[in-house]
Amino acid sequence: MVRDFLHLCAGHIRMGLLAFSVTALLAAPDLARADLTQLQPGQALRTEIGAQSADFALETSPGDYLAGRISGAGQAVSADLLFPDGRHFRRLSAGSSGEIRFQLVSESEGLILRLGGEGPVTLLLETRLALQMQTPPAPEWLSPRIAQMAAELAAGGTTGAFWQEITANGTPLIETVEGKTIMTFLWRGATRNVRLIGGPSNDHEWLARLGESDIWFKSFEVPPGTRLSYQLAPDVPDIPGTARARRGALSATAQVDPLNKAPWPADAPDRFSQEASVALPDAPLQPGWPPAPDASPQISRFAFDSPALGNSREITISQPQDLDPTDPDLVLLFLFDGERAQSDVQAPALLDGLTRAGRLPPVVAVMIPSIDSATRARELPGDRVFADVLADDLLPEVLARAGIRANPARTVLAGASYGGLGAARIAIQRPDAFGNALSMSGSFWWAPEGVDTDGTPWVASLIAGGEKLPLRVFLSGGLFETGRDGTAGILETSRILRDTLRLKGYETHWREYAGGHDYVIWRGALADGLIALFGK
Repeated sequence: MVRDFLHLCAGHIRMGLLAFSVTALLAAPDLARADLTQLQPGQALRTEIGAQSADFALETSPGDYLAGRISGAGQAVSADLLFPDGRHFRRLSAGSSGEIRFQLVSESEGLILRLGGEGPVTLLLETRLALQMQTPPAPEWLSPRIAQMAAELAAGGTTGAFWQEITANGTPLIETVEGKTIMTFLWRGATRNVRLIGGPSNDHEWLARLGESDIWFKSFEVPPGTRLSYQLAPDVPDIPGTARARRGALSATAQVDPLNKAPWPADAPDRFSQEASVALPDAPLQPGWPPAPDASPQISRFAFDSPALGNSREITISQPQDLDPTDPDLVLLFLFDGERAQSDVQAPALLDGLTRAGRLPPVVAVMIPSIDSATRARELPGDRVFADVLADDLLPEVLARAGIRANPARTVLAGASYGGLGAARIAIQRPDAFGNALSMSGSFWWAPEGVDTDGTPWVASLIAGGEKLPLRVFLSGGLFETGRDGTAGILETSRILRDTLRLKGYETHWREYAGGHDYVIWRGALADGLIALFGK
């Protein structure tokens, strides 16, 4: 009994001493004692931790940024930061046996690093940066001319001479830096913002303002063979509504770059209906472009009424003046988005010129207008009725009007974007009528609602899962037509379709252009595709 009483008394005494020591520790204002080892930035410290924890002093001020690492050489190490008065600030490790990396901002004058564990430990305070030293690095400009202008503005200069230079040379600004081509788009004097539409990107990019000046700019590294057209949208309205509606507000101010030397079309009624264009010296030649001045195709038109589709449209047929309808080499071309094919591609004159130059056999081009965007989006991607109407109704009428015989091997469907998707899809569904498909920037990311192809583009899955068809294909894509947000874009899905066709043994022609979703590319791709499929 006496022994138990003495043990109990001794226990109370130990607990009292422990409580006193903890209270004293928490109340002590000088935990960061002068005898603690100071961790100096950049100097590795190796120490041995015994049965008790070890403390190290960090000289800091509020707002200091600190970064470093702690390694226990495979032994478990705990690490805590304490305020100078002993209060807990931050846990860095609860017992990690690997390297402990930390980044933090101090909230006091001085900190204590307390380590627990047993065995050798290496400490390294890599960085201690005072608040006043925490400044962003100077901007790195892709464009040397923009960098020079930034320096001139910082020194009190103005932009007048810069704009005189740009006006004389035209836009975009093209520079070569260490063998790389830098393309910089420019706008002068916007108030709120400027956005680029159609640049060397898979998105509509925002231009940045150079300081408080009137220079708005965006620079890209581009392939030396780049060709593209673009518009700039200054002071885009910031409207409420959905993201789609807000994105659509771009069209309110999108217009031609006023300093560009190659706007098109030349006869546009206003600056909002015109685009700027640029072709670098290494851009590939576009056969037949611009159309030969002596091109003189024969043009005819007729109304095509389709009860099955519930609509009517005007079909335009272009052919050589001296066409021999019995010529076995004759090519019959059905071209989607026929209104754009005539205005932006100048397809009748382009094709006539290529035939006159001996690059193509005679081509009878049937240009099919889209009627409107809703009809286009319904018919081209996946409408089986539209495919059957083309094969069973429009094709026979064209053959009768032109006085030529059906020959699927010399008949080709062609289009861009949804039209490129439609050309491939309809040729797959009706190879008995159309034995060739010419797809430019086809929207092969599209799939019918509810159809799951397990990541394979829908048209590619049709090819992979079906029997080999009597079909030849030309595909093209732009290097700037990549996907966004982890989804495959036109370029990636077109490559997949290309590979699928080749694996199945199809004659497949492929071209990649340093460009985007753009008629200045497609006018060349149309000629390239026809020459690849039918050229002499």
